[in-house]
Amino acid sequence: MFRQMRRHNQQLEHEACERILEHAPRGVLAVLGDDGYPYTVPMDFVYDQGRIYFHSAVEGHKLDAIQACDKCSFCVLDEGVREEDDWWYHFNSVIVFGRIRRMTDKGDMVAALRKIGAKYFPSDYDTEGDIARSFAHVAVLELTIEHMTGKHVREK
Repeated sequence: MFRQMRRHNQQLEHEACERILEHAPRGVLAVLGDDGYPYTVPMDFVYDQGRIYFHSAVEGHKLDAIQACDKCSFCVLDEGVREEDDWWYHFNSVIVFGRIRRMTDKGDMVAALRKIGAKYFPSDYDTEGDIARSFAHVAVLELTIEHMTGKHVREK
């Protein structure tokens, strides 16, 4: 169902892809938008055991697209490195394909928001208070990964 990577020699192992997903600060979510046009949006996220969690507003283009079609892709890049005296970067990318849904179970939503908070907020930040204050105005999305590829890119 999913295509194999064309450049096999640049393919990353599954564990390397997971490490990138665990550490990347953000990625780009792609869904099927209005009139069949792709809609992409940069997102903060957290990866946990084959699933990716996002927080979102409770309405908008992204949620309308997800309601119409639950298929999506999500792409992240690591920071990359530049060798001395080179202008190009070597970087790794990960692309996942899967199904995304708006979570409805309040306990699962709070658990996902805590994971997001643990990734992005300093240890002394009041994540619990923030969740309590904003919970009614937040949607939590869960992407279940069906296919994942990673690639080492050496630009020249």
